Amino acid sequence: QDPATPRVSPAHSPPENGLDKARGLKKGDAPNSPASVASSSSTPSSKTKDLGHNDKSSTPGLKSNTPTPRNDAPTPGTSSTPGLRPMPGKPSSMDPLASALRTPISIAGSYAAPFAMMGHHEMNGSLSSPGAYAGLHNLPPQMSAAAAAAAAYGRAPMVSFGAVGFDPHPPMRAPGLPSSLASIPGGKPAYSFHVSADGQMQPVPFPHDALAGPGIPRHARQINTLSHGEVVCAVTISNPTRHVYTGGKGCVKIWDISQPGSKSPISQLDCLNRDNYIRSCKLLPDGRTLIVGGEASTLTIWDLASPTPRIKAELTSSAPACYALAISPDAKVCFSCCSDGNIAVWDLHNQTLVRQFQGHTDGASCIDISHDGTKLWTGGLDNTVRSWDLREGRQLQQHDFTSQIFSLGYCPMGEWLAVGMESSNVEVLHHTKPDKYQLHLHESCVLSLKFAYCGE
Repeated sequence: QDPATPRVSPAHSPPENGLDKARGLKKGDAPNSPASVASSSSTPSSKTKDLGHNDKSSTPGLKSNTPTPRNDAPTPGTSSTPGLRPMPGKPSSMDPLASALRTPISIAGSYAAPFAMMGHHEMNGSLSSPGAYAGLHNLPPQMSAAAAAAAAYGRAPMVSFGAVGFDPHPPMRAPGLPSSLASIPGGKPAYSFHVSADGQMQPVPFPHDALAGPGIPRHARQINTLSHGEVVCAVTISNPTRHVYTGGKGCVKIWDISQPGSKSPISQLDCLNRDNYIRSCKLLPDGRTLIVGGEASTLTIWDLASPTPRIKAELTSSAPACYALAISPDAKVCFSCCSDGNIAVWDLHNQTLVRQFQGHTDGASCIDISHDGTKLWTGGLDNTVRSWDLREGRQLQQHDFTSQIFSLGYCPMGEWLAVGMESSNVEVLHHTKPDKYQLHLHESCVLSLKFAYCGE
């Protein structure tokens, strides 16, 4: 089926959000929706998805390359971007990557099968061959990644940088843009655009002092290499920084990075069946409890303070898998993004399911929570980002896109939400204003993103 023609749900009376029961709705066909719109109303439904089984695979090589971008990825700047207005229907995922979450596929290269259950977390930039990435997107494996990138984006591969106050981005030009938008004053190429409420795009220059403010990270250096041994789908770090937890196939490995030269994990937590992947792991603020979710209906809660780490509780839902986790600021509640589209809300003290937010019509893939713990943001494979009021237990707003959502992050300052998409774009939305920013830098899907702690 053509991914450019997404399915949408027909109009339904929206059910009350926060119900514990899921409701399945049949999807019909409808034309494309605009690039992104937002609405305070919704036509939510939820539908349990069957997940395929992974085949055993050899240990993949940790080697980066330039993945092949999708041919049908939206061209930056070719469609208008309306502001906040109601949406008649909600686009649902028809993308090969969404089906890959449930249907095993064969991929060339050293990744023989682990991407059969693959979503956004575990594809961590370690694709070993153009064929591997092409297989995920139903592209011919023989297509050269470099050639495809050059043809689709008209630019050279990106390079690393370290200079402060220097525009780090190599010459590039977003395709489909008018020549007037292709560069900024001074002749530098444009990669960041302001999009007004009426869809007008204007290039935004990279300020010379953008990296000079207090609290803004300017450099990164490698301090250690942890050889997990296979695909790593989830990582969390203790505070203060000492232990690193890496989740992969069936287990979480614990590393002590305070010991220079340490090459082996100090412990291994066997959480799932050996062939199922950990998708997310979160530490509680006290550093004594680790919550793990993945390709199983059960979340495991680990007591790390005991002489030997042990499972102290399990939380079981009706969904076959968990794709992402978030913890409330007071550490009393855990939010689980489920493969059936629901957001499960768990009381960690009583270890009970207290609510389910219903709305996403395909798997909920990513999540973040406001610093005051009153608002939740979720992204899904149904091409939507939704915000939820945690005090009233209802959906506040919905943003619709033409691409699946793989990552999102809420600004510590509380004004902006960054959204990473399968199309390779990043959109930065304001929490009240209809205008936004689009960033065209990545050459493949954006699997992870995070604001700096300063929020700038």
